[in-house]
Amino acid sequence: MNSIKISVITVTYNAATTVGRCIQSVINQNYPYIEHIIIDGGSGDNTLAVINSYKGHITRLVSEKDKGIYDAMNKGINLATGNIIGMLNADDFYTNDNVLSEIAQAFEHTGTDAVYADLDFVNGEEKVIRRWRSGNYKPRLFNYGWMPPHPTFYCKREMYGRLGNYSLEFGTAADYELMLRFIHLHKASLFYIPQTLVKMQTGGVSNKNAFNRIRSLYYDLKAMYKNNVALPPIALILKPLSKMKQFF
Repeated sequence: MNSIKISVITVTYNAATTVGRCIQSVINQNYPYIEHIIIDGGSGDNTLAVINSYKGHITRLVSEKDKGIYDAMNKGINLATGNIIGMLNADDFYTNDNVLSEIAQAFEHTGTDAVYADLDFVNGEEKVIRRWRSGNYKPRLFNYGWMPPHPTFYCKREMYGRLGNYSLEFGTAADYELMLRFIHLHKASLFYIPQTLVKMQTGGVSNKNAFNRIRSLYYDLKAMYKNNVALPPIALILKPLSKMKQFF
């Protein structure tokens, strides 16, 4: 692929305090072939004013009610024109100005279907509180609870056309289900960039309370059965256990 174009999709909803940082991290990228699509869920705070202050750098902005974050992501995918698509949500930002260059280079040099990398979780003061070091993928790793960090996952746009977008029936596990479907079930080729490319501010919906955590486990299990994970109950136990090392 020559002059690989990357579509970065940002989903926002009442994110006035963080979306500017996210947009600025895209603007700062030294890679020239980028389109930035922002899908807003009809924010009631100052989010749209912040976004519009960067309007010269935004390729497409849609603001309307949606069915949640993954419905918004699907809207962005349907609007994307890049060869490669990745998600950078309002609370996320790139660790340096070379991230998208690294991603484009990986696709160009390997011909892979998708890439992923490492991620840091940060608090509101941008202090690192967890480090997600993914490691190299090997076939069947999903059977042992492994998954790549979704904010570092970039794949060819044609993959969505061939294998489908995010499925809303999997709730907060829709990103996990999509990566299971692409990589584990349909054997998409995958390349690991052993660098921390994204920082994610903590406070996700799936971990807000005990009920949400239990519901998230249910959706994980449903995704495992749907995509032929070998022993879903065991993988479900191993999945959170595999994250323990992120805290040390």
